[in-house]
Amino acid sequence: MFDNLTDRLTGTLKKIKGQGRLTDSNIQETLREVRMALLEADVALPVVTDFIANVKIGALGQEVQTSLTPGQALVKVVQAELVKVMGEANEELNLKANPPAIVLMAGLQGAGKTTTVAKLGRWLKLNKKKKVGVVSVDVYRPAAIKQLETLAADVGLTFFNSEASEKPVDIAIRAIEAAKKQFLDVVIVDTAGRLHIDDTMMGEIKALHAAINPVETLFVVDSMTGQDAANTAKAFHDALPLTGVILTKADGDARGGAALSIRHITGKPIKFVGMGEKTDALEPFYPDRMASRILGMGDMLSLIEEIEQKADKKKATKLANKIQKGQGFNLEDFKEQLQEMQRIGGVGAMMNKLPGMGQIPQHLKDKVNDKELARQIGVINSMTMAERQTPDLIKGGRKRRIAAGCGQELQDVNRILKQYKMMQKMMKRVKKGNAANMMRGLKSSIQGMRS
Repeated sequence: MFDNLTDRLTGTLKKIKGQGRLTDSNIQETLREVRMALLEADVALPVVTDFIANVKIGALGQEVQTSLTPGQALVKVVQAELVKVMGEANEELNLKANPPAIVLMAGLQGAGKTTTVAKLGRWLKLNKKKKVGVVSVDVYRPAAIKQLETLAADVGLTFFNSEASEKPVDIAIRAIEAAKKQFLDVVIVDTAGRLHIDDTMMGEIKALHAAINPVETLFVVDSMTGQDAANTAKAFHDALPLTGVILTKADGDARGGAALSIRHITGKPIKFVGMGEKTDALEPFYPDRMASRILGMGDMLSLIEEIEQKADKKKATKLANKIQKGQGFNLEDFKEQLQEMQRIGGVGAMMNKLPGMGQIPQHLKDKVNDKELARQIGVINSMTMAERQTPDLIKGGRKRRIAAGCGQELQDVNRILKQYKMMQKMMKRVKKGNAANMMRGLKSSIQGMRS
């Protein structure tokens, strides 16, 4: 997400020069380029206009601290304005209600609403320890009801059945009554989508909202539609009291116009962002962390939280104990680290969260992908256990045999051994098997994959 905008902004902000302070003359060209970068990212024009005006006010005449160049000072101002545009801070779901708290999901067809219902249910179950039920009132698409039933079973949510012959209001009320009897904490109601906004759709969802009185009414929108996402959200908000927005398909959106436009246009916060198709690919939206990602500074907090949630802590502790006892770090351990990276979501999911990764040229970024991760594991699998445990055994003849065994080139084997040695050096400095140290190791692996 934001790849194009990040590249443009980081390149533009590097160019600023100055003599101790930022002035109108030395930021004029930079702000023009920032404006173009935002427009190319499909950010809505009113948002861009206000953004540039506020950055200019914040930057002009600002004293540069001893440790900051004028360029760094402008980056601080731009970062602060990005945070402000996207909503200052993360706004959590308000589930303060007599159980079950009802969450109503609205959105157009194709935005990923049904999948998001399951993702949100899973997130509430794992992170908030809630007992969650889900129900679909999309009587126009029986396939949507079946899809939700399948997803609910996959992530362990209570599913309330519905029939296409029933009325949406009746389905929802029946599900809520059943949820009370089962002492569920939350019921998420998946509504029907349309290809466009129409009076029938709005009338139906208004009646449903009035009947069930949800504590949260969330609008699910495809981030790849750019500023149109913000305009659609506004149309829904004008008809329905939205409490927040969930951006989907953000992993496929290289522009980021929706994230930068929605709060300004609707006044409603982005509460979650979908970063993939899997049911665990939903993250709370933190404006400050997202601003750091946009400016190529990474997002360490989100990465560490992700590792804490998804990493195999037993394996991490076992590896740490092994290293503490002086038993060393071998290629079998390295393979487990690469597999751990796959478990956490792969290289692509981590790239934007690591500081400095935004500075990598695009042609190198393209080489660092999850297929490369699988190839690396394939190279190690082609080694004997003796070779994995004692990498010094791997010389010319063995290297050729390993390359032939996995269908790769000799240089691929040499690259793996080089990356392993980098990781081995880092592991010698590891004293505790915690998430931060594991994250450093993963960063080292990613950096090694580029060389």
